[in-house]
Amino acid sequence: MPYHVVDPSELDPMPDRPSDARSISDAVGLQNLGLRRYDIAPGEDMPVSGLHYHDEQEEVFYVVSGTLHVETPDQEYVVPADHFFVAEPGSPQRAFVHADADGNALVVAMGAPAGFDAHRYEP
Repeated sequence: MPYHVVDPSELDPMPDRPSDARSISDAVGLQNLGLRRYDIAPGEDMPVSGLHYHDEQEEVFYVVSGTLHVETPDQEYVVPADHFFVAEPGSPQRAFVHADADGNALVVAMGAPAGFDAHRYEP
């Protein structure tokens, strides 16, 4: 069927992630877009630990609630609720919630093309 209503709380968390990640794209069989919901506790990284980059994937993070921080080689970005952070291919970044944050950040992450072409960034 070409239509889906997805409740992320009914999906199993993705294994081996530093935060609670639920893959909407896997649940409905999307092939071109990676779509995930992250519930990130204080002190946790979002998708992977450490600075990383993607060869081809464009990434967009939409902060539903809380505050997301994104470390890059040049600066740290602060992304408040109802804002987007966009990373182009080849751009090293690490998304996380500070350990001293007041609470979790809820983030919707989109990436295209789908797949996991992440590489650890080594300056």
